[in-house]
Amino acid sequence: MPLNPQAAKMLEILAMMPPIDYSADGAKARAVMAAAAAAGPSPFGPGDEVAHIEDRTITGPGGPLALRLYYPRANASNLPVTVYFHGGGFVLGCPKEHDNICRSLAKRADTLVVSVDYRLAPEAKFPAPIDDGWAALCWVRDTAKTLGADASRIAVAGDSAGGNIAAVVAHRARDNGFTLCHQSLIYPVTDSAMNTASYSEMGTGHFLTTEMMRWYWEQYLPHKSAGSDPMASPLRQKRLQHLPPATIVTAQYDPLRDEGEAYGLALIEAGVPVRMQRWPGQIHGFASMMGMIDAADEALTFVASALRESFDTTSQRAA
Repeated sequence: MPLNPQAAKMLEILAMMPPIDYSADGAKARAVMAAAAAAGPSPFGPGDEVAHIEDRTITGPGGPLALRLYYPRANASNLPVTVYFHGGGFVLGCPKEHDNICRSLAKRADTLVVSVDYRLAPEAKFPAPIDDGWAALCWVRDTAKTLGADASRIAVAGDSAGGNIAAVVAHRARDNGFTLCHQSLIYPVTDSAMNTASYSEMGTGHFLTTEMMRWYWEQYLPHKSAGSDPMASPLRQKRLQHLPPATIVTAQYDPLRDEGEAYGLALIEAGVPVRMQRWPGQIHGFASMMGMIDAADEALTFVASALRESFDTTSQRAA
């Protein structure tokens, strides 16, 4: 399918953003991006209305770890929980920049969403974001009752690099006897190799580029060989059995397309229930582009519906 006209228009807008200086480190790039974002209002829609947003800080493995909690309705109790990890190549991003996704998932899946402000590279290299994700997940489980949440119905979710963190945290949860309801992976990073057909076909001109991903990996990994660790590249995990059911969203014009779909197929081969859908004509990051790209609403509804179904199935089994 040709590039979606709304995605093409979005690429024109994104082209006006300051380019990443690949000779600099991530901290400098982050400052440049933050300044650009502060220069004007976001072109994207705010997402769904929620009843309440609360900021918390917990003790993380590297110091204070900030969380943002999204409550879908007032006076809620026994809510399922979705622990969310934002994208940004392990280098950029924060919960505020993914506010619209978290609002929409909270409302549409009727779930408390806990968005994790994990440490970023290069100041905090692999596996620091994974350790932060695990700490946040354990905190949610241990304090669920006081949050008005149900510790037996917890899912993980994330987009891009956040999808990588969600997938790896799901591995760690399984290995520690922590049963999750679901994992929602939106165009996830799953392999550091960058050698798929989609990298060759879509690696330039569609927002996320091969050069950008190479730079992200260089910032994130302490050394190149660390990319072979399944905690960095979950597609290289040899044991995928007994992981929670998964929803995987990919985009046709995304260099990450093939590795996301390869991870979905590997889960299916391991006996894990998977819903996987490729959005035709779309680019990496489209799910955040609400108000500009109609497919963002469609994709978030798809993800939220699968989350809600998994939560309901868990409740029925417990009854």
